[in-house]
Amino acid sequence: MGLAFLLGLGLLAGAAEGTARGSITGGVAHEAPSWFKESFLDIADDVDEATEAGKHVLLFFQLNDCPYCDRMLEEGFEAEPLTSYIQQHFDTIAINVRGDREIAFNEEISVSEKQLSEILKVAATPAILFLDQDNQTVVRVNGYRAPERFKQILEFVATRSYQNSKLADYLQAKLDRNVYQLRPNPLFSEVRDLSSIDGPLMLIFEDGSCYDCDEFHDGILGHALVRKEIESFTIVRLDADSTETIIDVNGNETTPAELAREHEMIYRPGVLAFDKGTLVRRHDSLTFPHHFKESMRFVAGGFYQQTDYRTYSQQRTEELLEAGVDIDLGRP
Repeated sequence: MGLAFLLGLGLLAGAAEGTARGSITGGVAHEAPSWFKESFLDIADDVDEATEAGKHVLLFFQLNDCPYCDRMLEEGFEAEPLTSYIQQHFDTIAINVRGDREIAFNEEISVSEKQLSEILKVAATPAILFLDQDNQTVVRVNGYRAPERFKQILEFVATRSYQNSKLADYLQAKLDRNVYQLRPNPLFSEVRDLSSIDGPLMLIFEDGSCYDCDEFHDGILGHALVRKEIESFTIVRLDADSTETIIDVNGNETTPAELAREHEMIYRPGVLAFDKGTLVRRHDSLTFPHHFKESMRFVAGGFYQQTDYRTYSQQRTEELLEAGVDIDLGRP
């Protein structure tokens, strides 16, 4: 999974006696661009109209005050050359994952925006679904993508390359490998037998096409609150282009490139968090410090053994606020 919904934040009243209740900051209100389609929310009709115009439908699932949605809209939809490209090739429809508008998704499903989000298992915002002429999802993007990577995804759909190739393979062939040089980090362990690790394990996939890796190193891994929550992890960085032999968590020979394909890691830096050899959390989009540290705490603290992450996130948010801790959801 990627980011947790910001569910229930600030809805429970009453701080502990004598302690000022914490506050939540970092949320960003951002209206969808005016050129998004004013849909009657009969998606099958929208698909037919788009198909007649030689376009695809793009569903943009958003959440009020979501900082990731703000960044994605600002950089991926409201800046050239992507704005013109999206308008030319897609009919874009905004859907509020907490909204009450009725949506007829197909002949079988006619529900509220909130219910549709749950049916489609939208567990992170923004979530972007691209629909083909048969109203079938051909590509799904969970979370923020840098404009350069998003452009390749848009082209994959617009050229109908999904008809004869997988997105991961398309990106492997198309992305510029001269964007980033893998950099050292004292947090990283040189372990090649992943099955030898007993406690929490964090695998970080990077390669030369990583537009967000520097931000991840400096703003996320370098953040004091994150560092505290990842102390118990063995952290291994893998070059997702490497064909070097390694041993996976199950004791099988593989390579970083094969492992990235196996787990469908198409975002860089992608993160997989294991405990006792079991994959618990995955981050396949940019995650800001608060959400990343809580995701890692969920793994390292063993909370996943008692509850799901959404419930944990709600309870943990209330616990922090009751203790007078301020929560910053924003960028590092």
